[in-house]
Amino acid sequence: MSEFKKEGKFEYKISGKGTPIIFLHGLMGTLGNFDSQVEYFATRGYQVTVPSLPLYSMPLATSTVKNLTRFVKSYMDHMGYEKAVIAGNSLGGHIALMMQKLHPENVLGLILAGSSGLYEAAMGSSYPRRGDRDYIAARIRDVFYVKEVATEELIDEVFATVNDRMKAIKTLAISKSAIRHNMANDIKEFHVPTCIIWGKQDEVTPPEVAEKFKKLLPDAELHWIDKCGHAAMMERPTDFNEIIEKWLSKFQFN
Repeated sequence: MSEFKKEGKFEYKISGKGTPIIFLHGLMGTLGNFDSQVEYFATRGYQVTVPSLPLYSMPLATSTVKNLTRFVKSYMDHMGYEKAVIAGNSLGGHIALMMQKLHPENVLGLILAGSSGLYEAAMGSSYPRRGDRDYIAARIRDVFYVKEVATEELIDEVFATVNDRMKAIKTLAISKSAIRHNMANDIKEFHVPTCIIWGKQDEVTPPEVAEKFKKLLPDAELHWIDKCGHAAMMERPTDFNEIIEKWLSKFQFN
């Protein structure tokens, strides 16, 4: 069973012992996005952690992908992790890539699921429509092929975020930062084992984005999950976990 901990500026879930795997959520994500992965890999020789990214607590001027990456590095230092497998969905994948760029000595391997970093439109570039819950609900459901994942609770959470003016402004600032930090030229030099997992029906970061990641990353494997949208870890957790487990088994990570 995972524990929720709050230590200074860090809030995170953690379970298990062994080689660290850090899961990073996306721009509208939460710690709960990876509950299935925490429980699964904690029983397989890994210490699994999911830190809450400070998307809305950073000053507006520093709401950037690079500063979120610095936060993850400081989280690793806080946890005493010299090296970790870093996994991310959407913006979380982008931060994982930035960790490899800025701190390659701390990265054992990368897991990318519906990652931003190459496809500018993935992050959006305008204010979300505020005050219209039906519109927000429709946009959230578009993220998932398995529509049941878009629970009323999740919709309420996102609706509350976009209706908070400062949160909406910071969301846009981070989105624009992600667009500026396109990784196409950087990742050609990333000689790190990488597992790319993509939903075949991902409408946020379409399948051609996954193909481009596979082409540019020197040591990458690409795995498809059918009948799956942008958040494979939530929509198809069994398939997602099995792909990662088989990939991890090829390396002496633990």
